[in-house]
Amino acid sequence: MTKAKFISSKELLFQVVLHLVVFFFYIYNRQENTIEAYRIAFFVTYLIAGILISYVLLPRFFYNKQYIHFFFYFTLIIIAIILIEELVLEKIYFPDTRAMRFPGVFFSLMGVLPIITILSGFKFAWDALNKQREVEELKAAVRSSELQFLKSQINPHFLFNNLNNLYSYAIENSPKTPKIILELSSVLRYMLYECKAQFVPLVKEIEQLKNFTQLNELQIEERGVIQFETKNIQPDYQIAPLILIVFIENAFKHSQASQSEDIFIDIYIELLDNGTLHFVCKNNYQAIANTQSLANGIGLENVQKRLQLLYPETHTLMIKKTDSIYEVDLNMQLKNID
Repeated sequence: MTKAKFISSKELLFQVVLHLVVFFFYIYNRQENTIEAYRIAFFVTYLIAGILISYVLLPRFFYNKQYIHFFFYFTLIIIAIILIEELVLEKIYFPDTRAMRFPGVFFSLMGVLPIITILSGFKFAWDALNKQREVEELKAAVRSSELQFLKSQINPHFLFNNLNNLYSYAIENSPKTPKIILELSSVLRYMLYECKAQFVPLVKEIEQLKNFTQLNELQIEERGVIQFETKNIQPDYQIAPLILIVFIENAFKHSQASQSEDIFIDIYIELLDNGTLHFVCKNNYQAIANTQSLANGIGLENVQKRLQLLYPETHTLMIKKTDSIYEVDLNMQLKNID
């Protein structure tokens, strides 16, 4: 059983204003600068026809794609209006002139059809605007859901990798284990609780990237050199969280999975004067069989999809890969904090 749909106050105001404009335009005789009373009666019939078409035929037939039924009843309404004009109204207002003869179907249609089409067109336009708004809201909801899903994939992805590393240190009774747990706890707290918003302050995100880098640097020990440099980071900019961290995580993963010494990872983040964030992450690796799939993992696919959703047409991502160097160069136009 379908629920009845009532006209909203906004739609009512919209319809009343536009109908009044057409009404006064129709009844006013610009040549004689007078209001013609007979046109009021004619307009009332057009108004009734417009209401029937707008609130009966359109929702019941046209929007349900029953076009034959719609045009059939539409034609009946037009015929009824012409007959009312010719057989009733003209005999009342023009008994000795226009009521004496029928001007023809075409002439009658030209007098009736434009006004009725305009009046019923207001409803069609209102419904079209509402439908467009609903589509935009649906797109926004789908986009938000997709972003939340993509973001949710990062936490377990990150957690599993670091728990494996922590397990290795725990087995060896490494003195670094407590510090690793502390750093891991700090990063996870940020991921789980502090970055639920679509955008976070850039300064806070950079701080967490430093913590994340230090966490992974503990695992490299004396096997390489890690550089983390920032420049011109401003507090009045915001960034989508958990994007840059994917590239840094991949850098550590690439290097540690393929070599046991001479590791280098170079991370550079600069905020340019025009609000563009320039991010470069470069690492070395050895091209062995078990690292061939790292560059195309779920993390990279995830972050590329998020960049497309959050920074459409406002980011450039270049990934350069040689036999020993993997480099990510990302530019993204950041937003100011409101």
